[in-house]
Amino acid sequence: MRKKYVLFDLDGTLTDSREGIVNSIGYMLDHYKIAIDRDQLQPWLGPPLKESLMKYCGFTEERALEGVGVYREYFDRQGIFENRVFPGIEDMLKCLKEQGYVLLVATSKPEVAAVRVLEHFGLAEYFTYIGGATLDDSRVRKGDVIRYVLETCKVREKEQAVMVGDREQDVYGARENGLEIIGVLYGYGSREELTDAGADMLAETPRELVQIFKTDGEFAQNYVGA
Repeated sequence: MRKKYVLFDLDGTLTDSREGIVNSIGYMLDHYKIAIDRDQLQPWLGPPLKESLMKYCGFTEERALEGVGVYREYFDRQGIFENRVFPGIEDMLKCLKEQGYVLLVATSKPEVAAVRVLEHFGLAEYFTYIGGATLDDSRVRKGDVIRYVLETCKVREKEQAVMVGDREQDVYGARENGLEIIGVLYGYGSREELTDAGADMLAETPRELVQIFKTDGEFAQNYVGA
């Protein structure tokens, strides 16, 4: 069955938010006087921050939630826009939308922040719905966010939907909801991570994503992105 709905992760899939996230984590770790080389923060990019604080710093859940609040002090002020759109993304979104795909966002970033980012970069217009985490972290796991987006958009035939993301959490979240998953290699996850997690397909560039979704030769010819 031809896919109708395409769910996109945000960080590492649509935008390169590494700088803002790393700076926000650094601000938070400095607050707790925890010394970590910023070059070692790659595993923190993508998963919910609360989980990373508990896993890498031994925080209790309560302290981790407090840490998320400290992180947001910097992120909401300036880190949110220390960010850039990956080359070729807007052309890819435009092409898929013109072909009739319904584009959705499913991100573990707080929903209000995701909307701000996509509106800032002029990408919000391509999406029928932008879904994300709650500010109290009651909905932050990727599987829960995907389920929320599917239910909100009344997507009942799961075979009509596919997830696109860059980390293993995207793969596991998609599988949890019965979706196929395309892993992108230009983001923060490695080929090995995505393959081991069970991604159905891999795309090295936004152009390759278009090739995966194309329905005929004209589709590919109309795509002019990187």
